[in-house]
Amino acid sequence: MTDSPTGEAAGYGSRDPDALARRAGARADPDRDQHFLVDDRVLDRIPGYLPADADGSHLLEIGGGAGALTDRLLAAATADATADSGRVTVIERDGTFADFLREEFAAAVDGGLLDVVEGDALDVDLPPFSACVANLPYGVSSEIAFRLLPEKKPLVLMFQAEFADRMVASAGESEYGRLSVSAQHYADVEVVERVPKEAFDPQPAVESAVVRCTPRDPDYVVGDEAFFLRFVKALFTQRRKTVRNAVRNTAHISGLDEPEAVVDAADEELLSSRPGKLDPAVFAALAELARERGSPTEA
Repeated sequence: MTDSPTGEAAGYGSRDPDALARRAGARADPDRDQHFLVDDRVLDRIPGYLPADADGSHLLEIGGGAGALTDRLLAAATADATADSGRVTVIERDGTFADFLREEFAAAVDGGLLDVVEGDALDVDLPPFSACVANLPYGVSSEIAFRLLPEKKPLVLMFQAEFADRMVASAGESEYGRLSVSAQHYADVEVVERVPKEAFDPQPAVESAVVRCTPRDPDYVVGDEAFFLRFVKALFTQRRKTVRNAVRNTAHISGLDEPEAVVDAADEELLSSRPGKLDPAVFAALAELARERGSPTEA
C-alpha cells in the first residue's frame, strides 16, 4: 500500500492506515470507544457496499479518527470526473483527530471537497447528506443509528456483530427484538461483511459486521410513528410474556390509558403469542388497534 503525503490533492484511496495513525500522533483510545479499522482490504471494500443507485454526491462519515475511511470516501466522491460536485462531511468528537483530518486533507478542505465537523454526533446538527458510510463508536451505535435511519438515506455502518445480527433478525429468531422491528421499519437491512477483531487497532473485544441499510417505505401503515416505536419498545420489555400480558403490564411505557380495551379488541390467537413471534407488519396492526382503542397519551 502506497501512501500520499499530507495535503496532497491527488491519490485519495491510497493512504496507509498505519501511516495515518503515526502522522496523527495519537493512538486510538479504547476507553473512549476508539478502534481504528486498519485492514486495507476491508477499508477498500466498504464504500462499494452502498446500493448501486445510491446518490454519492454528499457522503457523511461519523467518527473519522485518523482518516483511513475518510481517504476512501474522498476517492469515491471524486471517482466520477463528470460529476459537478462530490463532497464528504466527517463528524469527529476528538479535537486532536479533527485537527489532524483538516491538516492531512487540507487540499480537500480548501477545495470544498471535505468538511470536518468537530462535535458529538448525538448532539451536533446533522448536515444534509445523500448517504452515510461510517465505522461507528460501538458504545453509541444504537443512538446514532436511530438518528440516521429516519433520514431515509442509504447507510453502510460498522457495528458489533451481535448488534448487527439483532438488526437483521426475523420474527421467531432468538436475536429478534425491538432493534429488529425498529430498524426494519425504515429500511431493508442486511449484513454484507463480517470483520474480525484483527482488522482493528487496538483490537475490540468482539467481532464486527458491516450492515447496509437501503431505505424504503414499510408495507404497512402507522398513524403515529412515535407511538408505534414506543409500543414496540414496551412490548419487548416483556418479551417472555404473552402479548395479552405485555400490553397490560407496559402501559406506563407505551402511554396507553386503557390497555384493557386493547386486550378486549384484539384477536385471541394474537394475544396468546409472544412479542418475539410478531413480524413488523403485525406489530404495526396491533399498534394501530392500541392507538385507536387504548387512548394513548403523548410521551
